Amino acid sequence: MTKLEAVMAENRRWQEIVGLRTAADLNKAVRLGHATDIINVTEALQERRIASVADEILDYGSRLVLLAGPSSSGKTTTCKRLAVQLRACGLRPRMISMDNYFVNRDQTPRDANGEYDFECLEAVDVPFFNEQLAALLDGREVEVPRFDFQTGTRQAGGERMQLGENDVLIIEGIHALNPDLTPAIPDTLKYRLYVSALTTIQLDEERRISTSDNRLIRRIIRDYKFRGYSASETIHRWPSVRAGEEKWIFPFQENADRMINSALLYELAVLRGYVMPLLEEVPTDSPDYDEALRLRGLVGFFEPISTKQIPPVSLLREFLGGSSFKY
Repeated sequence: MTKLEAVMAENRRWQEIVGLRTAADLNKAVRLGHATDIINVTEALQERRIASVADEILDYGSRLVLLAGPSSSGKTTTCKRLAVQLRACGLRPRMISMDNYFVNRDQTPRDANGEYDFECLEAVDVPFFNEQLAALLDGREVEVPRFDFQTGTRQAGGERMQLGENDVLIIEGIHALNPDLTPAIPDTLKYRLYVSALTTIQLDEERRISTSDNRLIRRIIRDYKFRGYSASETIHRWPSVRAGEEKWIFPFQENADRMINSALLYELAVLRGYVMPLLEEVPTDSPDYDEALRLRGLVGFFEPISTKQIPPVSLLREFLGGSSFKY
């Protein structure tokens, strides 16, 4: 059994215990007034998983945490919640996003269609990143760059950083588990964490829900709310995103020391109220209409749950807004 299969099996066992295997099971529980209990228990389970990762990092004495996952898997919130747990362990987490190490736009490789390929490893300035990483692990101070996505250029004037005795450096990015990203760093210093929304609740006894669909629904909501993209635009780009994941993320997922499932048992019931109006705006003559219609059918299986009782530290807040974390 692969690590990925083991994580999914663990989640299915937990769902069997609480009696929520399908959308119908969840809908019945919601109608009986148990939505709050489901939210609280699901969030508590997620926090226990993250806390256990922090305990392992402390036990292993790792100085470097490499956190990766596909699009809309909730990497950023997982990173921030892990940082809180590491502080509770007496460690001081320092965080770096790989996005700040992109090469300038005019140096970004292009894919077969002539579009910028932001998903490939060559879109990252790997030598410069390793130079700064080696300096940090050696106790020297560096100025972490910041990338200006509007101009497509890397800027100076970023955070000055130096690691102390109890500091743990968390690197978050899609390539974090790729051995070619950190070839000069000894494995004994690394703790590798993989995050993905591995949906285990099913539509019914026969039909499962694609983990890709769960992430796409999250992304449609986030792209509209925070980036101004329509559902049609996000759906249209999704095949390209998926192709990049198949090439640059999924082949390295089994390198992880630990996997976290970021899918929340109740989330599609919450996301329904946000994504349905966006999907309904896709024109019938759009090439993305059939996919929008299919996703409407998927979320339509779930009784809606209000967001009022979702905690401000919940991973869902990364996509819906209202988080107590700064992004």
